Amino acid sequence: MPDGRSETGSGPRFGFDHSYARDLPGFSVDWAAARVPAPRLFRLNRALAQDLGLDADLLDGALGAGIFSGNLMPADARPVAQAYAGHQFGGFSPHLGDGRALLLGEVIDRAGLRRDIALKGSGPTPFSRRGDGKATLGPVLREYLIGEAMHALGIPTTRALAAVTTGEMVQRETALPGAVLARVAASHIRVGTFQFFAARGEVDRLRLLTGYTLARHYPHLADDPNTALALLDAVVGAQAALIAGWMSVGFIHGVMNTDNMTLSGETIDYGPCAFMDACAPDTVFSSIDQTGRYAYGNQPAIGQWNLARLAETLVPLIDSDADKAIAAATEVLRSYAPRYEARFQSILRAKLGLVRDDREDALLVQRLLALMEAQAADWTLTFRRLSDALRGVPGAVRAQFSQLQALDGWLADWRARVESGPGTPAERASAMDRVNPVVIPRNHSVEAALNAAVAGDAAPFEVLLSALSAPFAGTPGQEHLALPPPRDFTEGFRTFCGT
Repeated sequence: MPDGRSETGSGPRFGFDHSYARDLPGFSVDWAAARVPAPRLFRLNRALAQDLGLDADLLDGALGAGIFSGNLMPADARPVAQAYAGHQFGGFSPHLGDGRALLLGEVIDRAGLRRDIALKGSGPTPFSRRGDGKATLGPVLREYLIGEAMHALGIPTTRALAAVTTGEMVQRETALPGAVLARVAASHIRVGTFQFFAARGEVDRLRLLTGYTLARHYPHLADDPNTALALLDAVVGAQAALIAGWMSVGFIHGVMNTDNMTLSGETIDYGPCAFMDACAPDTVFSSIDQTGRYAYGNQPAIGQWNLARLAETLVPLIDSDADKAIAAATEVLRSYAPRYEARFQSILRAKLGLVRDDREDALLVQRLLALMEAQAADWTLTFRRLSDALRGVPGAVRAQFSQLQALDGWLADWRARVESGPGTPAERASAMDRVNPVVIPRNHSVEAALNAAVAGDAAPFEVLLSALSAPFAGTPGQEHLALPPPRDFTEGFRTFCGT
């Protein structure tokens, strides 16, 4: 290997397969991670390692630090940097790719699912565009925390397998401790992957990618007579459900570029992401989203916009007659809004303890969201405290509002609706507690944990991670993690992409 690159093939075997590199020639570049001076394992996700069929005991130490820093490659690894393009804040970049990430290979987990293991922050690749390819500890741990929180909330997501410090300082606005994240995903195929080849007019490669993606993520559709249209329809459904999940917990992705939308329907690339506290559709935390393009309330529409960009790449495969292909793709895209709305309403009904679908439920939901927005009620605590109101103790939910007359009228209508359905109020309240988190990654708690970790104290990170892993139960002694931040924190808070 070249000087300063990792030792490929000298570590233990992971049971890797390499279907992406093997079946899709020309879609990636063989590459090696940059060596780091002093890797140390900050944290191994032992439960995830076991789910992947890996030996957590073997990896939880110096060997894992070597592998997940990129210094030491598993014997059966074949590290590659993947090619993709993307629309970034509405402008198309035809040549992006994994500028600081390497796909090591794929494993079949204990559930029989194929999953990628990749490194993020492992040095520059041919796609780096003059970047250093490195990552710093704060953003790596942010991705670890929020990915695990989303997983615990039941929202499809990539996950962190390990975080490793590198023993070097990385220059950003200041010098910061370097780190590498080991990320697990159903795959790293993005809308931007399709755009890369569409922009070059490489229809044969688009056809190959379509068949591979369908077989990997939607195998029940592999024999569909129109595989491209079937793939589009499946991804529209997956993304409608995913974004409805985001909206239900107040999650703001922050950078919904097409290179950050997966074909699998998983959340990917936790850069300037954050969670909304007070209900406000125009909430933006990302420092790079200066126009509010990716504000909380814009996310459903941006999802459809991104899917339209996917549809454009598939037009030559849907039908040789472009007009017929566009008409067919447009019909599928039109299904996005009702599918999203149906999923969002279903989640909200569960959050409100409503069992049977009723045509009045959507109006009930709309009235509550309007009240929450008008009075800047806390998104998470409002839904969580409604179960207390159903138990006859409405004080906690009323405390989220400043004008109580309208709220009390809504509470009376809602309680009557709940009581008209099956089950006792106590049973419905318990069911609500199983879907309404008490703890989310509050921005001030995340920042405090990350700042402490960068300063050398991992304890706050571990405490927060433990609480986020059981979001519906709450952790005794950690009730402060459920509280919203001080107003002065929120007003000045900004998130950054970490590159």
